[in-house]
Amino acid sequence: MSHAPFSPAGPSFRRRTFLTGAAGVSLLPFLSACGKHRPKRHNIVVGINIDPLFLTSAISSDGPAQLVTSKIFDGLLTYGTDLQPQAALAVAWESAPDNRSLTLRLRPGVRWHDNQPFTSGDVAFSLTELWKKYHSRGRTTFANVTAVHTPDDLTVVLELSEPSPYILNALGANESQVVPRHLYEGRDVLSNPANTQPVGTGPYRFQTWKRGSHITLERNPAYWRKDLPAADQLIFRIIADSASLAAAVEAGEVHIAPQLSPSDVERLARIPQIVVDRTPRPFAVATLALDFNLDLDKFRNVVLRRAIAHAIDREFILKTILYGEGSIATGPIPAALSAFYTSQVPDYAYSPAQANALLDGMGLTRGADGTRLSFTLDPTPTAGYSIQIADYVRSALAEIGIRVVVRQQDFASFVKRLYTDRDFEAALVAAQMGPDPAIGMQRFYWSKSFHRGVAFANTAHYDSPAADAALEAAQSAPDLADRRRHYKDFQVIAQTDLPRIPLVDISTPLVYRDSVSGFESGAAGIYEDYASLRLKS
Repeated sequence: MSHAPFSPAGPSFRRRTFLTGAAGVSLLPFLSACGKHRPKRHNIVVGINIDPLFLTSAISSDGPAQLVTSKIFDGLLTYGTDLQPQAALAVAWESAPDNRSLTLRLRPGVRWHDNQPFTSGDVAFSLTELWKKYHSRGRTTFANVTAVHTPDDLTVVLELSEPSPYILNALGANESQVVPRHLYEGRDVLSNPANTQPVGTGPYRFQTWKRGSHITLERNPAYWRKDLPAADQLIFRIIADSASLAAAVEAGEVHIAPQLSPSDVERLARIPQIVVDRTPRPFAVATLALDFNLDLDKFRNVVLRRAIAHAIDREFILKTILYGEGSIATGPIPAALSAFYTSQVPDYAYSPAQANALLDGMGLTRGADGTRLSFTLDPTPTAGYSIQIADYVRSALAEIGIRVVVRQQDFASFVKRLYTDRDFEAALVAAQMGPDPAIGMQRFYWSKSFHRGVAFANTAHYDSPAADAALEAAQSAPDLADRRRHYKDFQVIAQTDLPRIPLVDISTPLVYRDSVSGFESGAAGIYEDYASLRLKS
């Protein structure tokens, strides 16, 4: 595991998030009203396309929350584009020689937005009571943490049952978000008012949230990074329709649009006053996959799942729907995670003839209307391209006699349907896979990550002892070569069993007007904390 001496680290600080959006209205009256009773530096408007479920990502990995909440909360660490950890709320860290403990030294003098002191007790409580219980990635990431010790207010010691070399890459702001213990302890976690009126340590303080309209954050005047944040307010304007959001960017009513449909990005990129930043970011590696509900009899035969894989033209999705923003997914680990990726897995090349042959061999004959079977498909509402891809899947599977009904719903209903009620047949799920397979990818395949109510974890309810063994060996191996070998074994198993079909690995460009400056060059990309953002005069 990487090792850092106990010495004060530099002041650099970065971060990350995910995203969302709602209705297109003029922002000019809104902007003129915001902050009119106090002097302001800059009001920066960020367009998102869906309301978050919460405004803390300590209990949920859903993307809509992550874009907003990483501006409110600091991370224990932040990361450069090389994924090397840098100081944030923790100023130094050290792994034991046997890699079975990790010690973090916290930054002195940090205070929560309600002026209470930030301490090691907040970290210990967040890890044991939130991350390990409610966060889909945290349940995997911190599975080997057996105890958390706080010998003093500024020291945290994690005891590990097995070496966990990836944990240092999991301590960023939106991945493992420290919450104030004094507002959570002794209260129900999921219904806590602090989930929607958060108190953080970050550059911006929560001010207002009008659902369906906007979220306003104001400058934290007591922030520990002196002279930051540069902006007076961050206003997250919710504009559900991607075309309306793109129009607001073009009109100058929205300064930043972290997630637009690829067709809108393509159009806006031709406008001189608009910047499209396609720089790859390790924390923003996402995969869109077709998940099957393996609790249902109809999907338990792997031959059916393989036939469906052969019927989907992933190159068409990439080129025609995504305008080339991404790459074809060949397995559970994206090629962007090059240290662990392998292409030597079962391949399901586009071939309707092969798909038909497999279905014929199963005895799934066509009825009078040409249909062999049918199912309902639920696409992720937060991805602007997801509905288009769902419509394409419907058309492609009709060619092999499978009738697909595409069902649309709001984000909260989608999450509840898939992960609490289990009331779905198949779903298109877009989710972050990095920065390490143990952090992002494992949750979708590891049987122990399945738990009703925990979103974006083992959607299919896949249960394979062989896959579990390979994942757990890769997760705990201290040697990189051993981790690679175990992950290669896992990828072969997963693509053979095919509980989900990885379709495309998606890169999310950042779109903003050239009047905005100060984007930091960290690993998080669109998920940085925006502390340095300002409007050019």
